[in-house]
Amino acid sequence: MGVCQPHGAPSQKRNEHPVSIARVDGRVQPARSGDPKRVGPYRIIGRLGSGGMGTVHAGLDPAGLRVAVKVIHPAQAEDDEFRARFRREVQLSSRVHGPCLIPLLSADPDAENPWLATAYAPGHTLDQHLAAHGALTGATLYTFATGTAQALAAIHAAGVVHRDVKPQNVILTPAGPRVLDFGIAHAADGTSVTRTGVMTGTPGWISPEHYRTGTAGPEGDMFAWGTLVAYAATGRLPFGTGAPDVVAYRVMSEEPDLDGLPDELREPLTKALAKNPAERIHAEAAAEECARLLARQTTQILGTAADPEPTRISDRLTTTWNLPNMEDPAWSPPTPPTRRRALITAAVTAIAIAAVSGGIVAFYSSSNRTDADLSSGRTAPSTPSTETSAPIGASGTTTAGTPAETPSAPVVDPRTIRIPKDPLAGVTNPAYTRAGEETQPHPDEWSASTIASSPEEHDTEKAIRDRMTSMLATKGMDFMKPTITFNQRAQTVMVTGGPVPQLPENYQEVFRRAGEVAACSALAHRLKNDPTTWPYGRLAIYWKTSDGDLDAAALGYGEATDGCISETAGQWHGDESGMVTAEIPSRDRAEIRVAEATVKAIVSTWNTNTTETDDDPIALNDGISLGFDPVEKAAYIWTDDPNNRFTSRASQSNLTEAVEKTVCRKLTLEFHNNKSWEYTRWAVAVYDAYTGTRQFIGSGTCPS
Repeated sequence: MGVCQPHGAPSQKRNEHPVSIARVDGRVQPARSGDPKRVGPYRIIGRLGSGGMGTVHAGLDPAGLRVAVKVIHPAQAEDDEFRARFRREVQLSSRVHGPCLIPLLSADPDAENPWLATAYAPGHTLDQHLAAHGALTGATLYTFATGTAQALAAIHAAGVVHRDVKPQNVILTPAGPRVLDFGIAHAADGTSVTRTGVMTGTPGWISPEHYRTGTAGPEGDMFAWGTLVAYAATGRLPFGTGAPDVVAYRVMSEEPDLDGLPDELREPLTKALAKNPAERIHAEAAAEECARLLARQTTQILGTAADPEPTRISDRLTTTWNLPNMEDPAWSPPTPPTRRRALITAAVTAIAIAAVSGGIVAFYSSSNRTDADLSSGRTAPSTPSTETSAPIGASGTTTAGTPAETPSAPVVDPRTIRIPKDPLAGVTNPAYTRAGEETQPHPDEWSASTIASSPEEHDTEKAIRDRMTSMLATKGMDFMKPTITFNQRAQTVMVTGGPVPQLPENYQEVFRRAGEVAACSALAHRLKNDPTTWPYGRLAIYWKTSDGDLDAAALGYGEATDGCISETAGQWHGDESGMVTAEIPSRDRAEIRVAEATVKAIVSTWNTNTTETDDDPIALNDGISLGFDPVEKAAYIWTDDPNNRFTSRASQSNLTEAVEKTVCRKLTLEFHNNKSWEYTRWAVAVYDAYTGTRQFIGSGTCPS
């Protein structure tokens, strides 16, 4: 899994409920009177929850990434002891790095109202999921056990004890399980600020030694972990329910009820639930043991036939975890393509499976961080971008595969035809009259839309569907069949997907992006060719969760009159959405071949340049990876830099130069030799250990 940073929190009384930074199921509540408009760098768009300590707000950072911002109540902020504990919470958070945790992004414990912000993690908590869907089974259960054990291993390695491991503190996100809420965490070195005489923890999730002596060490976390996994596997609490003192007696004196637990899990869980803390399994050992069990359960294959089994825990986690998307359209108003924001849940995220060298994308990293949170440290490309898309002819004939031509016109390569950026420029009385409106699509507009009726609408429908299918097929996603409908009154074309059960959230995001670009390009060409008769200029992307949906969720919207490809000052830049798409394995043989060859060429170019740059040589296992975004036709190169080769600005500049030179040579060669090859853009990102995220260091467009 990707490297994340959890958040800590002060200790509190047994019945004082902390405000979890992410203990929500993805639903944003409206902001209330008096709620801040901004907290630090974050724009507040609503609420996620509130409690005795403070309020958790839904926020967006300047790049559009989703965050959860906990703001402490003024009354608590005036308490010096509380402020000291909150400051300690932030200090604890900065110490812990590891998989399956919620990243702390920033904090200000000295503000008038102290606050901290973490990546947002959508999904149900374990108890909510069990109530709705029942016990976890098969590979999903083993993934849960492995991921939560890895999270505790990272916490304990930092010298921190969680002290409140329970179902309400584990979120089942589309990216995997996430352990959260350091509500009563403390440092194992004894330097945390705590109140004396307070029993911390939740009945049923407290270790025997904690009941007897108040001791709360890593061993206590592992006892709770054993209880947690048993509960996930059976849907029953292993020490039953009832009055707190009855449950406490069972925990201290009786054996757990593990009936129904898979035999393979009995050994690690029995070790975790030992009455004697000295006999309990450590978190790291539990993670390794569960990972081995998970490997036996793995049915999805990465890599080549010669090396079919994933060897990294991260591979196994990402290939076996498959929970539904918890998307909430209220998170942010969908933005037009020119202001498109990346989708994060966590933090987060974005789940991408990177394949080994013979597989789907060229992958040479020893540690693939799939929860990448990419920031925009970018350099301007040296060549202008080119928006290309085959047009729809003025006569109403779709020319998605060939350019519009007359008998005397020369043959034009459709890949070089630009999408009109301002198709109505100079038109005095266009049929499309809603240009520039910022209103969002209304659900009634979607429900009132109809299938294509005119020849022009049929041609447009085909152009959008064909282009989307072409994009999605490269990722093996062409099973997501778009439905194209029209609302002439709203002057909007609707692209609707779903229902697809258990669809990963990043797949739905690719559908949104593909739908936006395909619809935008088709409408832009139509507006350019038939400005006084073609009424459609707006587009909206929707997703149904069932065939009978009357209110599909809006994923995005935009206009075809302000550009269809993201650019800044006329230049294309890579972004987080494109990176997430590129990380999804490709099914296209040409992409696989070019990716492998390009990664090897980048390494070779870098090593050749070291005689002049004084950089250390690199090898294929130094983490250079490449994948393709079929939506904006871009190659993304990234490295998680396991050997710290690219930490300085000089080395990053040298890497960008090597990438640009090598990638453009490969892309241009393929462009001229392969008539179906459309990739001309590139972007490169490097993992930044200080921020725990990947940072873009360069992007551009190759001459074609």
